[in-house]
Amino acid sequence: MRHRKSFNHLGRTTSHRKAMLSNMATSLILHKRISTTVTKAKELRKYLEPLITKAKSDTTHSRRIVFSYLGQKEAITELFSTVADKIADRPGGYTRIIKTGTRYGDNAETCIIELVDFNELYVKETKKKSTRRRTRKTEPKTDTPSAVVAKADTKIEDKLQAEETTIIEEAVVVEETVETTDFIEEVIEEPVVESVAIVEEITEDIANDEPEASAEDESLPEEDKKEE
Repeated sequence: MRHRKSFNHLGRTTSHRKAMLSNMATSLILHKRISTTVTKAKELRKYLEPLITKAKSDTTHSRRIVFSYLGQKEAITELFSTVADKIADRPGGYTRIIKTGTRYGDNAETCIIELVDFNELYVKETKKKSTRRRTRKTEPKTDTPSAVVAKADTKIEDKLQAEETTIIEEAVVVEETVETTDFIEEVIEEPVVESVAIVEEITEDIANDEPEASAEDESLPEEDKKEE
């Protein structure tokens, strides 16, 4: 009984089946496409895709494991160089089965099995979707002649207003400077006038305080004045 056995024996012994799948896998790696029956292609896909996944890590250990299944150096070098570079970003599903009808004679279903990344007809350049949302750009509206004239008038008005504001600001600055100079002159002149008046008062006080020569002193002869 075939309890829990999910593979197809293909009507062959174990050694014959393994040898056939190994030869088919090497042919597919070297030629990138082979034609066979649908049942064999499905079993080949189960046999080959784990080996392609193993080829993503190019180490001695992985090469030895793949060599134990394929047993051909040319297929291993092709798998770890060309095929591994192509399928580096693919997470699985390396092969494709294309049915081609029935075979004349035994009426078996035939197909073509190929490596997905080596068929230029099906390969499309996929761009990564950006996470940012883009807003729709509206087409620029063509302005009518009246709208163009209105825009020009508004620009001229804005320029005139800007010039007026600058002229007013300059006039205000000039007035402030004139007021400050007048205030400074007043502040300087007031102490000078006050100081002159004070000096005049002091001189008058000095003149008034001088003692007048007495009549007795004038009547004395000059010699007595000298003795004194």
